[in-house]
Amino acid sequence: MRIVPQFRIADAARLLGVSDDTVRRWVDAGALPVQVDASNRKVIDGAALAAFARDHATAPPDPSDVQSSARNRLVGLVTSVVADRVMAQVEMQCGPHRIVSLMSSEAVREMGLEPGALAVAVIKSTTVVVETPGASS
Repeated sequence: MRIVPQFRIADAARLLGVSDDTVRRWVDAGALPVQVDASNRKVIDGAALAAFARDHATAPPDPSDVQSSARNRLVGLVTSVVADRVMAQVEMQCGPHRIVSLMSSEAVREMGLEPGALAVAVIKSTTVVVETPGASS
């Protein structure tokens, strides 16, 4: 059986897109549970971090007033896996973005995908839209 990873406060902050101090405040308020690892450092269980990320994710406001381009690699936490004998649906929380992927159940087992696991969603598309605000045509 695979062990769900634990994340240090700084790593959790990076995954959630906030400062270390914000994560510490959430820990102090009891909103985010911590444990102490073998080195006596505070760590957060991956499954608890995934649940917290999903529950506290908010969609950003429309960024059309700034220049932007989507990224193709999104680092995040697996928040849900629904699998049958052949196929699986894997949900990830990548910052404020919820990513859903369909893949074989065999791939899920081989990769050890389960809530709390760290993963990277790689998105390949033949159409990529780049927008800039106020551009005249």
